[in-house]
Amino acid sequence: MLNRSAVWAGLLGACAVLDSFSAPVPRPVAARSRTFVLTTTATVPAPPAGTKTFDVWLPVPHADASQDVRDLKIDSPVPYKIEKGAFGNQMLHLQLTAAPTAPLVVKLTAQITRREHLNLTANGLAANSVKKGKADPNMARWLAPDRLVPLDATIRQQAGEVVAKAHAKTDLERARAIYEHVVSTVTYDKTGQGWGRGDIYYACDARRGNCTDFHAIVIGYCRSLGIPARFSIGLPLPPERGKGEIKGYHCWAEFYTPETGWVPVDASEAAKNPDKRNYFFGAHDENRVEFTRGRDVELAPKQAGPPLNYFVYPYAEANGQPLDVARKYEFADVVAQ
Repeated sequence: MLNRSAVWAGLLGACAVLDSFSAPVPRPVAARSRTFVLTTTATVPAPPAGTKTFDVWLPVPHADASQDVRDLKIDSPVPYKIEKGAFGNQMLHLQLTAAPTAPLVVKLTAQITRREHLNLTANGLAANSVKKGKADPNMARWLAPDRLVPLDATIRQQAGEVVAKAHAKTDLERARAIYEHVVSTVTYDKTGQGWGRGDIYYACDARRGNCTDFHAIVIGYCRSLGIPARFSIGLPLPPERGKGEIKGYHCWAEFYTPETGWVPVDASEAAKNPDKRNYFFGAHDENRVEFTRGRDVELAPKQAGPPLNYFVYPYAEANGQPLDVARKYEFADVVAQ
C-alpha cells in the first residue's frame, strides 16, 4: 500500500536537491478521494409540560470544492425545512406548534464523496500559480475576532513574537511560523477542564487541548497579523475503510494569501502524527466530512439563545432554552466497482 506520508517526505527532500540545480519541482501523487454513506440520528427528548415553542436544528453536510453530497434522505415524524445560513452552511430545521410528549427521533442519510484538499504551492510542490476562483465574499469576517478568539494587543504581541523569532517576512512565511509554533508547543490532551471550547487564552496558557484549541491559536494569530483565516468543523473518519460509529467531531483551518489562495492546515493532526507535520501544512486528507464553517454561529431561522460557539451537533430549544440532544453518527464506505 502506498505510504502517502513517505511520498510527501520524499518529495520534499527531492525538492531541496532539485532546487540546487534549478530543476522543475516535481508534483506529488494525485489527490485521493473517499465515498461513504453517513447517517446522523438525533434523539430529542420530550420538552417540559407547558412548552409553547419547540425548535430543532441539525447540520446538513453541504457540497463544495472538496466534497459532494448526494442522495440526501431525511426521516422525520414531523414536517421540516432545509435552511441556508451564512458561509454556505445548511441545516435541517423542525418547528413544532405542539410540543411532543415522547422523544423525537430524526435520521439524516447522505452519500458523501470527500476529496483530499491539497495546496501544492504552499509546500513548494508546484509553481506559484493560483487558480482564480470566485472571490470569498466573507473575507472581512475571516479577519474579525470571535467571541473566544479576541484580537487584542496581547494576542497581536504573541503572534508578532512568533513570526519575528522565525524571521518570517511574507504572509506565507508568517503563517508557516505560526503553524510550526503551535504544533511544537501545544499538546493534544483532553484531560482536565477548559479544553474543547476553542478559547485562545486557555490554549495559550495551558498549551494543551483538542483541535478547537489548536486552531484557535492558528486562526487568532493569523488574523491578528492581517492574514485571513477560517474555521471548519465536521467529523473525522478512521483511515481504514469499512464501517462503524464516529464518536466525536473534528475541526481544521485555512488561511489565505494572494499568492497561494486558501491554504488548508490541520495543526492538531500534525501534533498527533509527527510524521505528517509537513503534509498537514497545505493539505487536509480525505478522511473527514465538513458540516459547517465559522464560529459564533447564528442558525436559520435564528435561535433564541446566544450564537453557538460552533455548530456540529444537533441543537434544540424549548421556550428558548437549550435541550440536550442525543446523537449518533455512523459511516459505511462505498466500495468502488
